[in-house]
Amino acid sequence: MKFTITLLSIFLLFSLHLSAQNAYSVKGAIVDTAENAKLVNASISVLNAKDSTLVTFTRAVANGAFTINNLHKGKFILLVSYPTYADYVEQFSLDSANTSRDFGKLNMLLKAKLLRDVIIRGTRSAMKIKGDTTEYNAGAFKVQPNAKVEDLLKQLPGIEVDKDGKITAQGQTVNKVLVDGEEFFGDDPTLVTKNIRADMVDKVQLYDKKSDQATFTGIDDGQKTKTINIKLKEDKKNGYFGKVDAGVATDDYYEGQVLFNKFKAKEKFSAYLTVGNNGKTGLGWDDSQKYGAQDGLQFGDNGEIYFTGGNGDGLDSFSGQYNGQGTPIARNGGLHYDSKWDADKQSINANYKIGSLEVDGQSHNLTQNNISDTTYNGDTHETFNNYMFRQKLDLTYQIKPGGVVFTHIAIGACYRRAVIMRHFASAYRQMNAVVRRFKRHHYFVWIITYR
Repeated sequence: MKFTITLLSIFLLFSLHLSAQNAYSVKGAIVDTAENAKLVNASISVLNAKDSTLVTFTRAVANGAFTINNLHKGKFILLVSYPTYADYVEQFSLDSANTSRDFGKLNMLLKAKLLRDVIIRGTRSAMKIKGDTTEYNAGAFKVQPNAKVEDLLKQLPGIEVDKDGKITAQGQTVNKVLVDGEEFFGDDPTLVTKNIRADMVDKVQLYDKKSDQATFTGIDDGQKTKTINIKLKEDKKNGYFGKVDAGVATDDYYEGQVLFNKFKAKEKFSAYLTVGNNGKTGLGWDDSQKYGAQDGLQFGDNGEIYFTGGNGDGLDSFSGQYNGQGTPIARNGGLHYDSKWDADKQSINANYKIGSLEVDGQSHNLTQNNISDTTYNGDTHETFNNYMFRQKLDLTYQIKPGGVVFTHIAIGACYRRAVIMRHFASAYRQMNAVVRRFKRHHYFVWIITYR
């Protein structure tokens, strides 16, 4: 009984301690100073007073009210933002004596009504909502030195990046990552997130991008793509940068990577090269659908391949992906160039990617089936060599007189070659009281496909 009471007491004390840690909160209401209107969806952020990093944020509900719970003790900054209004900034503290703070009505001033001699002191908003675009201030989020854009995205509220570099924002997959509004190596987001340093970024914009057809015609066709636009700092748009990585391991495994970038105002040139046999097949070149290699393939959570149809090849099961079987040798490279001129009325964007993946391996299976008084022993050995070579080129030229797309020329080409070689050797032994049989089969499969 004493032991039970002691455990119950410890549990209650621990629960009270956790409850006390999460008991800090703030609340208030956002209104317009002149008309006393409720500012719905106003952005309310809580920042650390020491370094202005974001702690949490929310938006005002229909009556302009907001509540933020689960804060901790410390000194903070309350930052309220709303389009066309001046930011509201106020410092506050939470401690054991003041576990909550009611700001009451926070009156927002239109920027157009501010007097010239009024100075508002504050900090840049960590996040702003501009129409259908969510904009993050990269400087408000702390990342490690030499961190990449991928590390910065992991710090942004509402954005998630998994271990493979796949980006999810507001519950939807991000299929495009632009740099200053332009595509960077085509539709491969990881070539941006793993290539550009986080300290080069000024803002990160998240929005639903209209299709090229809708942009060109001005008629919304309902086709939109969740897109992230990386806006670079002005002083980072000129110069050279890149990296060289190399590594070796036991059992003759190796990996190498070279990245080079040259930015000059509105002109960008980038190149990359990767090679390795450690299972990493490149900088995000794992989406075969982008290169015309889908053909009814579906990929499971563990990298396995399922077939829901085909292109008539029957045994053409190598999509250029490494699923963990055999030893892969991957070689990938790419070039990117984009530029704007004539007061941004003309632009060009070109991308070229080339790569190959070769997988050698073997498998050995032993089986036994017992049916009535008969036993079947099976022995199957498979040796395989899969090879995939592919390259892709795309070029886009635009003329925008008056800011409207007048001419849009896009050229694209894709080449794919797959070679599949397999050698099967199988044998089975049938044994019972009357007869014993032994059979062995050998056969080869050699398929070459082009596309």
